[in-house]
Amino acid sequence: MTDPVGKIPSELDQLPDRDTEETAEWAASLDAVTKAAGPHRAAYLMRRTLQHAEGAGLALPKLLETDYVNTIPTSAEPSIGEFGGDEEMERRITAWNRWNAAAMVTRGSKHGVGGHIATFASAAWLYETGFNHFFKGKEGDGSGDQLYIQGHASPGIYARAFLDGRLTEAHLDNFRQESGGNGLPSYPHPRRLPWMWEFPTVSMGLGPLSAIYQARFNRYLTNRSIKDVSASHVWAFLGDGEMDEPESTAALALAAREGLDNLTFVINCNLQRLDGPVRANFKIVQELEAQFRGAGWNVVKSLWGNAWDELFALDTTGALVRRLREVPDAQVQTYQTRDAAYIREDFFGKDAALVEMAKLLSDDKILECFHLSRGGHEPRKVYAAYKAALEFKGAPTVILAQTVKGFTLGEGFASKNANHQMKKLTVDEFKNMRDLLELPISDAQFADGQVPYGHPGADAPEVRYLQERRAALGGPAPARRVQPLAPLPAPADKTFAAFDKGSGTQSVATTMAFVRLVKDLVRDKETGKRWVPIVPDEARTFGMESLFPSLGIYSPKGQTYEPVDRDQLMYYKEAKNGQILNEGITEAGSMADFIAASTAYSTHGEAMIPFYIFYSMFGWQRTADQMWQLGDQLGRGFLVGATAGRTTLTGEGLQHADGHSPMIAATNPAALTYDPAFAYEVAAIVKDGLRKMYGEAAEGEDQNVFYYLTVYNEPMPQPAKPSGVDEGILKGLYRFNTAESAGLELPANAARIQLLGSGTAIHWALQAQKLLAEEWGVGADVWSATSWTELRRDALEADAALLRGEERVPYVRRALEGVDSPVLAVSDYMRQVPDQIAQWVEQDWSSLGADGFGLSDTREAARRHFGVDAQSIVVAALAQLARRGEVPASAVKEARERYGL
Repeated sequence: MTDPVGKIPSELDQLPDRDTEETAEWAASLDAVTKAAGPHRAAYLMRRTLQHAEGAGLALPKLLETDYVNTIPTSAEPSIGEFGGDEEMERRITAWNRWNAAAMVTRGSKHGVGGHIATFASAAWLYETGFNHFFKGKEGDGSGDQLYIQGHASPGIYARAFLDGRLTEAHLDNFRQESGGNGLPSYPHPRRLPWMWEFPTVSMGLGPLSAIYQARFNRYLTNRSIKDVSASHVWAFLGDGEMDEPESTAALALAAREGLDNLTFVINCNLQRLDGPVRANFKIVQELEAQFRGAGWNVVKSLWGNAWDELFALDTTGALVRRLREVPDAQVQTYQTRDAAYIREDFFGKDAALVEMAKLLSDDKILECFHLSRGGHEPRKVYAAYKAALEFKGAPTVILAQTVKGFTLGEGFASKNANHQMKKLTVDEFKNMRDLLELPISDAQFADGQVPYGHPGADAPEVRYLQERRAALGGPAPARRVQPLAPLPAPADKTFAAFDKGSGTQSVATTMAFVRLVKDLVRDKETGKRWVPIVPDEARTFGMESLFPSLGIYSPKGQTYEPVDRDQLMYYKEAKNGQILNEGITEAGSMADFIAASTAYSTHGEAMIPFYIFYSMFGWQRTADQMWQLGDQLGRGFLVGATAGRTTLTGEGLQHADGHSPMIAATNPAALTYDPAFAYEVAAIVKDGLRKMYGEAAEGEDQNVFYYLTVYNEPMPQPAKPSGVDEGILKGLYRFNTAESAGLELPANAARIQLLGSGTAIHWALQAQKLLAEEWGVGADVWSATSWTELRRDALEADAALLRGEERVPYVRRALEGVDSPVLAVSDYMRQVPDQIAQWVEQDWSSLGADGFGLSDTREAARRHFGVDAQSIVVAALAQLARRGEVPASAVKEARERYGL
């Protein structure tokens, strides 16, 4: 008997074989077929057997790769009747769109603004087939499908909107020229063209990541009975080069794990990225197939057009399939640009069976196959792939469609490495393109060498057909719609007022104050269900475990196990209608959740209130690109940087110590950044944020903002709220107390200084205030700077108003008006954070901050190291006063020695 596994160890060796002879017979049969008919025949039989076993329901691991052929054979493609459209009419529509996309970019190149032509040229049928038959608009249920358009293909989408009558020639001529107010953004951008684009996608990799979490959030809305959006489908159009971005594939397993069959990736495999081939020496389609299959996705490959059917029918030995599998991508690109003789020698000449096959093929047939016939360029094959994707249940689908980059643009573009950087066609190239596309554009229309736009007329059959197809599918697409939503009712004032009285002698961290506030807000009968708590596997760190049993952790499967802590009050509860999104260790995934929830008001007409709480160091530093995406997409909600600051995380050290997140946040125009010191400040900021983003915004206020709050894990006594400070809390600065109101005794004519502190630093300022009075006879007033960034923005706006001839004084200057003593600012961040406002402070200014790298130690030692503790503040204050001659210079040295600095 032959050993079925030979000498190679196998995992099957540890399992009992109840009939070793039968096993040996199967192995011998396979050996016999291999010997008699060749390895291709043996492999074919094995594949057929595995396919049959899968169809019979046998539990077998799936192969990660299939041959380099189409998943759906031509015989299984829909007939003309099933196709449900006029293919010739759609060919003419696509031709107009190809032309206008190229014309728009070429005309713009005269102004130096450029644009990308080759991407849409390769992907045109991937979009047109979807727009004509699959992509649902918003005029039905207000949601429709969600389309993530590949950014470099935007000219083709604009061209279609022009044919549809949604854009004019003037719009197209202002492509990439927006400053005049009538232009088109270069890429999908909701903030710049808010009636058309829903999702910004050109920060590559974020589109696929966001698409997955959008599909997941659609299920969340449905399962929580907020809105049934089960009819919505998410389509993400991506480039094969884009899949190199780690974010592109970061959440593939989540999509499969949760069975997101409401999601389809369409990857345009033109085998090229920006500088050359994607996988020059390998095969990107096969790599992606294995990656997606391994993650649990359904994979549909649409690689070859109908012209290849004749070749595959001749492949009785499997030589053609073997050759297609071994030829690297860069060589496939070369075939697209070479003549038939080269292809006969290099492709067919490598195998005797292929040499014989090539004798049966004309040069024209070879060129048709290798130059033109790709699955992504044939609408029937694209339609079949999309139909299969929608019909597949239980997992998401990825469609790998092979195309030619620069298709129809002529020999100067097609498959050339430089085509991504090529921004225009010559007049002669346009005329060749016109003839290829059979467009009725005369030579006389090329006035003065300017390429004309083409349009068959508003009442032309092509336009009527396009509009009828879109009407049947629910209206225009892509389209962004903001439904007129009633403002959300404001929670009861008592919810926020509960923090005004302070905590007495009890020490409470502002992180815990925020969590307690949210616990009260999610109980609100009117708006509680609209809160979306998001946390990346740190809920217990932030004291949120009490929300587990009351709100539940969202899981589409519910809870299929008995939790280990079921007998505890705060047990780990998962539920299909759970409210908390506990994402595991993924800040990027959590941000994608936040973006989907924060834009539900426009995507689905449902206002949701997300708050995403995270280690502040792991937010803006890791995912600032997504925070730009959030601003681009006009998202609303609360980002909460917890365990904030450089010195409040005892022992955590460099990688956890945040000394700069408010600085990064300040660069984002949509982010309102606050660093509150006290619980009542947190409550006041959240209350106003709910009003501004979801309630009755004041005239001129922009609702399309989001908040970034830093909160701390250091328990401190929370004081009662002073009277009359609400405006200052929201504007960014108010006087918390004076030396006199703090009950400190001062000598007559005592020197005075103003201490401005933000966040946890105000507690060191208060300690320094006491030391200055008791040990140095200096009076200090303490100010809470809740937002250095908002103070700066207000000052910048005041400066701009002055240039317009308007009289306006920055708030920070008004707040400090009448103060004739110097100002010392301190925060738990780098000095650059408080220094944002220095130029608008008329008083003598200096600052302290935690600059440099973090380190592991106690809070006290870390603050001494960075020179921001109370004693360091005292020395800095004395030094500032000594420079002004208000205290003896010797006091600085004495203080430094006394405190061991």
